[in-house]
Amino acid sequence: MAHQPLTQTQDRVFPLTRAGIAAALKRPAPPPGPRDLHVIALEKGARVTEAAVLVPLVDRAGRLHLLLTQRTPHLDDHAGQISFPGGRVEAGDADREATALRETEEEIGLARGAVTLLGRLPDYEIPSGFRITPVVGWVEPPFELKPDPFEVAGVFEAPLEHFLDAANYQRRDFRFRGRHRHYLAVPYEGRYIWGATAAMLYTLCRMLVPVD
Repeated sequence: MAHQPLTQTQDRVFPLTRAGIAAALKRPAPPPGPRDLHVIALEKGARVTEAAVLVPLVDRAGRLHLLLTQRTPHLDDHAGQISFPGGRVEAGDADREATALRETEEEIGLARGAVTLLGRLPDYEIPSGFRITPVVGWVEPPFELKPDPFEVAGVFEAPLEHFLDAANYQRRDFRFRGRHRHYLAVPYEGRYIWGATAAMLYTLCRMLVPVD
C-alpha cells in the first residue's frame, strides 16, 4: 500500500461563518482534478442504495469543529470506521436532508431542531453500491447527545481547520478484487479517517478555497 501527501497553497476565500459556508456551498463544486483519484464510480451492475449523512459543524466560540462518529465493529456496513452520522434513505423521508437529520437523531441523539442546514456537498458513490448525499449543518452549543450503543462506539469533535489543509490528506492505493484502487486518508490525533468520509472532507476543503 502506497501513499502520497496532497498539497495546497491557496488561501481560504470564504469566512468560516454560517453565512460564509452557506455561500460556498451554493457554488458549483470544482471539477475533479488530477489528484482527485479517490472519486470512484459504482461497480457495473451494482444495485444502488441511496443514503445521506450529516456533516455537522459545531461552533465552539467562533472556532468550528466537525462532529464525527466511530462505528461499532460488528455492523454489516463499514464496521469500525470513522464516519458522519447518517444512513439509508427510507420511503417516508421527504428529501436527503430529512434522511440526514433523521439518521443523525437516531444514531447520536442530536435533535434535528438543533441543526441549521447550510447546503449539500456533491454525491459520493462507493463500489458497494451506496450513493451518499452529504448534507452540511451548523450546530450551536449547548446540545445533548445520546449515541445508540449498537451503531456508535464513540462520538468526537475535531477542528475544521485540520481538514481544510490539503497537506493533511494522503492519497493511498491498494488492490481489491483484482483492480487497482485509490482512496484518501486524513489522520487526526491517532485516528484514521479514510474512504468516503475523507473524500467528503476533501471536497469541502476544495469548496472553501480558490480553484483557479
